Amino acid sequence: MSVASSSFRCLHHSDSPNDVTFVNQSGCSSDFIKSPNLHFANPLHVPASYCSSNQNHVLVTRCAGAESPAKLVTNVEEASMAPKIEDNDSGGGGGGGRDFDGGGSGSGGGGGDGREDDGGGEEFGRLLKFEEVLKEAENRGVNLPSDMWVAAKTTGIREVILSRYLDLQGSGWPLGFAMKHLSMLRNRMLADPSFLFKVGTEVVIDSCCATIAEVQKRGKDFWAEFELYAADLLVGLVVDIALVGMLAPYTRFGQPCISRGLVGRIQHACAALPSSVFEAERPGCRFSLKQRIATYFYKGVLYGSVGFGCGLIGQGIANAIMTAKRSIKKSEEDIPVPSLVKSAALWGVFLAVSSNTRYQIINGLECVVEASPLAKRVPPVAMAFTVGVRFANNIYGGMQFVDWAKWSGVQ
Repeated sequence: MSVASSSFRCLHHSDSPNDVTFVNQSGCSSDFIKSPNLHFANPLHVPASYCSSNQNHVLVTRCAGAESPAKLVTNVEEASMAPKIEDNDSGGGGGGGRDFDGGGSGSGGGGGDGREDDGGGEEFGRLLKFEEVLKEAENRGVNLPSDMWVAAKTTGIREVILSRYLDLQGSGWPLGFAMKHLSMLRNRMLADPSFLFKVGTEVVIDSCCATIAEVQKRGKDFWAEFELYAADLLVGLVVDIALVGMLAPYTRFGQPCISRGLVGRIQHACAALPSSVFEAERPGCRFSLKQRIATYFYKGVLYGSVGFGCGLIGQGIANAIMTAKRSIKKSEEDIPVPSLVKSAALWGVFLAVSSNTRYQIINGLECVVEASPLAKRVPPVAMAFTVGVRFANNIYGGMQFVDWAKWSGVQ
């Protein structure tokens, strides 16, 4: 295990494989970086007499299991000839360059390695300690949820994250109630205050476009077939919320409960992925290129599952209504009842491939616009962009779905 700090360098002494050498390169320091794979038989003490601001020292200690006592060497050049102890477990994985210290994720969003770092902390403010969090919550008369209390005690909470939560919980009903009791909504609102605006924009645009299309398609029979329209609208509402929510960044407090074995490893890998391919890095959240690529396929599976399930429900309701009506009154103009499984499969494939790709791109574009200096000075610019890009996406997606349905023979 290679361990380094600003003042000491850890070397492997040539006399014995159990000797570990700490080289003081830049003056006296009592701070050592601890490694979980490095253990000492006795506590390590550095006498003050061996520390000097203008001399370099080498401290050799005997690890557990060694036979000869530790020895002090004052010649740095002699010790520097020894090979370094390398860490075979370092490197790789998502989010390299991680700090040794820190644990949990007090203000991260959407995965990462669960460690706090200093990069990007300016946007979310400084890390507040438990006493500061407690004082702020008492001043505002707010009782924090249990997971936030745990995070405050263990890792701390970012100043901006805490301020957002206190402001949102202080809102009127139903937002204040939802922030207190619905952690999924709370965590997404803390990471992206415009989350509800994006969900609302998606629902309104999709509902309006679907209504216009249904009126034009059904014509005079619109009210007679209102049940079909209502079923499609309800399924579309669920799909819209899922499309936006599953790609939205979210704030994570503490570490998730993960099972052991293969399932636990899969859960850990999925939890470390970003919420979307182009999610911006935040304090405690650093993603590698492999993780971002894996996110595209992982979200595709989730989108496909939602599409297949909603397709079964929506098309099942529509088929049941069509069958009931035809049992009462038959007509030569009646179209064949669509296949339930084929329709559900079409929805699943369409959401996994087309919707997943389009919404990943939309999230990336929104991140770029929201991070621009213009949008920071004039927030309505980002809101207008969200409305425009999601409206265009809805029109294009609707036309593409009709083409896919014709190619597959469902419609």
